[in-house]
Amino acid sequence: MRALDEGEDFIVTRNGVPVGELRPLSRRKRKFIPREELVALFDGAPHIDYEQFRADIDEYVDQDPTPRG
Repeated sequence: MRALDEGEDFIVTRNGVPVGELRPLSRRKRKFIPREELVALFDGAPHIDYEQFRADIDEYVDQDPTPRG
């Protein structure tokens, strides 16, 4: 665990065969993006028609909250 705290990765094996990887969690801090920059990212993006979007979702996803079983 100390090695993980220090950033070391490990390959987990079973009978000498790699079966997984153990690595430290990413501790990157979230980057603040100014509002103007975020708006610029979406500049020129297509308009999403809410009613059509809802209809598309309803066509493929069962959103009935009634419990099954």
